[in-house]
Amino acid sequence: MSPSLPSISSDDLLTMARSLDAESLARVIALRDWLITVAGQMEDPNEVLSGFLDRLIELGLPIDRAVSAIETLHSEYAGIGRFWTREEGTVVRYLPHGDRRETVYQTSPFAHVNRTGQWLVLDLANTPDDLFPIIPELKEAGYRHYVTIPIRFTNGAENAISFATRSAQGFGTRELTILRMVIPSFALVTELRATSNRLDEVLRIYVGDDPHKAILSGAIQRGQVTRIRSAILFADMRDYTHISSTLSPESAVDLLNNYFDCLVPPIEDEGGEVLKYLGDGLLAIVRDKGDDTGGAAQSALTAATKALRRIEAANNEGRFPVPINVGFALHHGDAAYGNVGSGQRLDFTVIGRDVNLASRIAELNKSLGEPLLMSKPFVEHLWGNPSPLGAHEVEGFAEAVEIYKP
Repeated sequence: MSPSLPSISSDDLLTMARSLDAESLARVIALRDWLITVAGQMEDPNEVLSGFLDRLIELGLPIDRAVSAIETLHSEYAGIGRFWTREEGTVVRYLPHGDRRETVYQTSPFAHVNRTGQWLVLDLANTPDDLFPIIPELKEAGYRHYVTIPIRFTNGAENAISFATRSAQGFGTRELTILRMVIPSFALVTELRATSNRLDEVLRIYVGDDPHKAILSGAIQRGQVTRIRSAILFADMRDYTHISSTLSPESAVDLLNNYFDCLVPPIEDEGGEVLKYLGDGLLAIVRDKGDDTGGAAQSALTAATKALRRIEAANNEGRFPVPINVGFALHHGDAAYGNVGSGQRLDFTVIGRDVNLASRIAELNKSLGEPLLMSKPFVEHLWGNPSPLGAHEVEGFAEAVEIYKP
């Protein structure tokens, strides 16, 4: 095991630059410029990594394998690993949350360099197999030299990248000097991209796909409203207050997550968007596509029907503390979303008469004993022949509302 390489000063970097021949130095500067300008604008992060590696190889670095691991802020995974080899190119792996991933990480070279803050350079022929679990695997694959580099973001996120080679000469002074000169630029671009992706993902998770795009495009002033002509789906769990009153907060959250796991996938499979979670309910839309309003209505009906079947299956499998019921209301009209609030605290919420009507129709599910109800404006866009249930008074609306069931 070679001594870890500490961080370097600007004077050290200048000395390194002088150690390179003129052509190599010019190409290193060009690579740094490419990272800051071109790579920073690329949409596909895989292209950034492969482009970076291609240019390092053109500079004479005998890279046969590279792995990067970048922390993310995502509800479904903790990080993204990119594994590159000369033979297979780039393969993306999503690093899961949980103790198992943490155990694997803590025994890895990546954790070691983040703890020490120093580069790790290993001549694998002289490295014991038990130093890190990855060492036997690297040796078996024929790698001779291995370098791991910490990449710490300004927010404290711990990331890293590693390089391995089968070359008997390994990574010499020239190769390590080039890496020393270009890694800061690579780290900067990686952090800028990760920060942008983190903001994008967090907004998408909490306000939905289209609203998050609107916010990022500048729609953050109070009073801005966007109308979406669509099929509107409102779902509400029956007797949630009574059911949850006997549960711990943790069990109640688990109940809601299992419940939404039954509702959300069918909606998304049908091209719908969940705009708002409302305690034990949700509001979703399926946008009209031009004049094809029947397609949106049929997709919303299909989503609700599939969700009801998933709830029934979950009840039969005992996935809830007690069997649960859900009521769906389907309507067609304008879902308007925009910024509501005061001062510097705004909420990107969904408002409008048609949204209110959908929620009021959902209140009729229990009294009518039907799990799925539809308004007249909705059924007018359907291809089938729904059954009328008469006109019913709903709170907040002067005229009775005609209700149908599939």
